[in-house]
Amino acid sequence: MGKQAVITVRQLVKKFGAFTANDHLSFDVYEGEIFGFLGANGAGKTTAIRILSGLSQPTSGSVRVAGFDAAREPEKIKKNIGYMCQKFSLYEDLTVRENIMLYGGIYGMPKKVIRERCGELLDRLQFSAYGDRLIAGLPLGFRQKLAFSVAVLHQPRIVFLDEPTGGVDPVARRQFWELIYETAAAGITVFVTTHYMDEAEYCDRISIMSEGKIVAIGTPEELKSTWQAASVEEVFVKIARPQHVTI
Repeated sequence: MGKQAVITVRQLVKKFGAFTANDHLSFDVYEGEIFGFLGANGAGKTTAIRILSGLSQPTSGSVRVAGFDAAREPEKIKKNIGYMCQKFSLYEDLTVRENIMLYGGIYGMPKKVIRERCGELLDRLQFSAYGDRLIAGLPLGFRQKLAFSVAVLHQPRIVFLDEPTGGVDPVARRQFWELIYETAAAGITVFVTTHYMDEAEYCDRISIMSEGKIVAIGTPEELKSTWQAASVEEVFVKIARPQHVTI
């Protein structure tokens, strides 16, 4: 692919007692790539994301994120990534501007830089009129776009988006994906999980997990060709139903 790998995973195993949540995962994710991480509930996605984002330790295997070892340098990983989940990370009882200032401080940014980026962010999102509004009073689509923008405020190398567009209408989802495209074009890697199979089609590459293993990985077109499917959703259904899977 020519671009530098910012996530390198080799033979990742994560066990909880006798249960294996991640079973020898190996994959790379590249700079500026939009990488989709798909799988049914219980497939092991969340466990893997927690390890990649420095929140959990692998049982065995090698995991490097933004150049740092997940087992030995999780704190350094946390400083080089952004993270957004479906339930958001914004404080509803604070204003838009207060949330931006708060998270800028958490990311260790100088106050002057936070103020500059706050103004730029509000202008870019056309949110200037909402700067002093409480988060709780904003529409869901607004809050999602703001939460994503705050997650990349410190210009991390990678941003993890865990089911970021749950619960919003198709128009708001499409607008959110325009932000993802802009972010990737700026060189930030976007690692995204989603339940919406149409969104998987927007990714540069996708992996599909089943029962703790990566069963398929490639571009949407490659997977559709390999699995003789008309859509990523059809690929997913074939993988999710073991009787249809040919190995």
